[in-house]
Amino acid sequence: MQEIQIDPSRFERGRSLALFTTLKAGGPAELFCECATADDLAAVAQYAQTQDLRLTILGWGSNILPSDTGISGLVVVNGGSDIVIEPDGVVTADSGCSFQELFLKTVQAGLKGLEFAVGIPGSLGGALVSNAGAYRSNVSEFLTEIEVVENGVREWRTPAFMGFHYRDSVLRSETPPQIALIRVRLKLPRGDAKASYDEARDYQRQRIGKQPPSASAGSFFKNIYDQKLADSLDNLPERLKSAGVVPAGYLIEKVGLKGFRYEGAMLGARHANFLLNVGGAKASSLRRLAEYAKRRVEETYGVRLEEEVLYIGDWLNWVSTGELPAS
Repeated sequence: MQEIQIDPSRFERGRSLALFTTLKAGGPAELFCECATADDLAAVAQYAQTQDLRLTILGWGSNILPSDTGISGLVVVNGGSDIVIEPDGVVTADSGCSFQELFLKTVQAGLKGLEFAVGIPGSLGGALVSNAGAYRSNVSEFLTEIEVVENGVREWRTPAFMGFHYRDSVLRSETPPQIALIRVRLKLPRGDAKASYDEARDYQRQRIGKQPPSASAGSFFKNIYDQKLADSLDNLPERLKSAGVVPAGYLIEKVGLKGFRYEGAMLGARHANFLLNVGGAKASSLRRLAEYAKRRVEETYGVRLEEEVLYIGDWLNWVSTGELPAS
């Protein structure tokens, strides 16, 4: 194996992660650095893995909540953003590129398929971890190869190893493998640019009506797929009822928590599935409010909401009571 030369002096100690998350919360990184290219990210990942140094990679920080205690090991902000589009529709993109920018460049090249990405905050790498999607589409359906670093080795793999499911992958498991996502290849079909832009604008209009201006992580909980529950809800839109889909925001609103506030954290007044930082909330306060919403929904409807947002860092002393402490 080729020895990777990385100067450890480039790593900062104790850098606050609140500046690198869209929820504007979280403690310090034990070690921290930024990588501007895919090659630099791969080299840092190889170094960390060969040195048995736990690695956490951040893109735009839009789907995570670091603990107030912080994150041990090395935290890397991934700035690699190159996108190369071939005439045959094969796209090679750095995992740090903007998911929305990837859509814009592909549609400009006469390709379609990523219209749903408009308005989804974050990087392509983050989209892969959670198999991001909307409007009945997911990023995983277009993947052909993923370049990774694992055990210090950089190589291309098929997407199967990611174990993609609805808003899920192997990298969201309780003990995820130490894999760094470097680049991906996608195969997109030819399309009509005007039709793609029109579709994307329609999606964007829908999002603007729902998404709040405050610091958030986007949709906090996954939707519920439960035909029996959907059938039991008289005022659920027919298109959702027929699909057996119950939006998490619908359930949170129905239990009376739309716009509910706690210690600088708030459940969206526009859309209840947005957890917002409206007043310098700590990560613990944000999670406490999320757990409270989960408990109320489960008590009322018998289903347990599952987070889209990942809790990362040291949450070992966290007690999930589903209650709000007396103030």
